[in-house]
This record gives sequence, C-alpha cells and structure tokens, in this order.
Amino acid sequence: MNNKALVVFSGGQDSTTCLVWALKNYEEVQAVTFNYNQRHAAEIEVAKEIAKKFNVKQHILDLGLLHQLAPNALTRDDIEIAAGEGEELPSTFVDGRNLLFLSFAAILAKQLQFTNIITGVCQTDFSGYPDCRDVFVKSLNVTLNLSMDYEFVIHTPLMWLDKKETWKLADELGCFEYIREQTLTCYNGIIGSGCGTCPACLLRQRGLDQYEAERNEVGS
Repeated sequence: MNNKALVVFSGGQDSTTCLVWALKNYEEVQAVTFNYNQRHAAEIEVAKEIAKKFNVKQHILDLGLLHQLAPNALTRDDIEIAAGEGEELPSTFVDGRNLLFLSFAAILAKQLQFTNIITGVCQTDFSGYPDCRDVFVKSLNVTLNLSMDYEFVIHTPLMWLDKKETWKLADELGCFEYIREQTLTCYNGIIGSGCGTCPACLLRQRGLDQYEAERNEVGS
C-alpha cells in the first residue's frame, strides 16, 4: 500500500474534516468532487475554495446522469426537503450516489496510482441512508478490488462518530473554526451555520451544541 490518498470531497463539514485528517496522515492527498447537478451549485464553489485553501489538487467529475436517474430533493427544486417518516427514506436520499461516487473515485485513484480512498460517510448519524453503512462500504471495497485487480482501501474516519465527536475531531485537527464558518452542509445552500431548519443543519447544530457544552464543562 502506498501513502497517497484520494478524498471524496463535497465541501461539507464531514468531507472537510476528512480532508484535513488525510493531510495529517498521508504524504500526498488529492480530492475528487462530483457535479451531479445538485440543487445548489454553491457546493462546487465552496469545495473549490476549500481545496485551494489547503493547497490540494482537486478533480471535478461530471455525474449529471444522477440528476436524470434519481429525482430527489437534492437534485430537484420542486421536491420538498423532508426527513423520512417510519421506514421511509428522507427525500434527500440519492439512489446510488455513494455507489457511483466511490466507484468513480476508485477509477481515478487507480489512474493516479493511489491506493487509499477516503470518504466521510457515517453510520452513527446517517439519516437512514443505506449507502452510508459500514457493511456497504466494506462490500464495495471488495468489489472494487476484484473489478480492477487493484488493492484499494476505503477509509471511513467518521464511520462510528456522531456529530459531537466529529466536531471534536475537527478541533483536535486544528480546523474547528474554519469548518464551522466556511463549509457548506445546509440543504438550502447557506454556508456556515446554514438555514438552521433543514435536517442537515439541525443535525450539525445539535452536535456542535453538545460538543461545545462538553468542552466548556471540561474547561470550567
């Protein structure tokens, strides 16, 4: 295995934390960002700015086919953003997104002669998305290795962390304030603290509040 890593990068809290984590752990790091005609083009611009800030080479790949194949609240302005009720998936779930993202990231990684792929998926705070589960990532890792006869390793630094613990990791990595102010997690396309009402913002803010309360308690 080599010491080069490709980060699947959206410019959000999780993927930016993973980008900084990768920079601390690998000799060479590059990022891959996917344009799938997502609801907010600002996501691509934010990702560009963050990659530039950390001096990371970024590849932007066109996956516009997802917009055509998988209508959902992240690819359609006329679909309401809503959390899933009962066993329903949230309206923001994009069928096949992580399957395609990681598959195309692997193809790129092989061309770059990188063996490590890093993604910010998380089963602890995963909103019910099936393609954020550990079992999916491990299964796909085996499939990718077999499909290209290449020894990829998919790393998931946040898999077993809740949002409070993800904020703690960002703090330990020295990028807490930057991630708080400059990343885009909000489903309504607002940088930083976001709109404060969409499911992504509520999850992010709840974790932040919990971490700050814990940090203040320790410091008092």
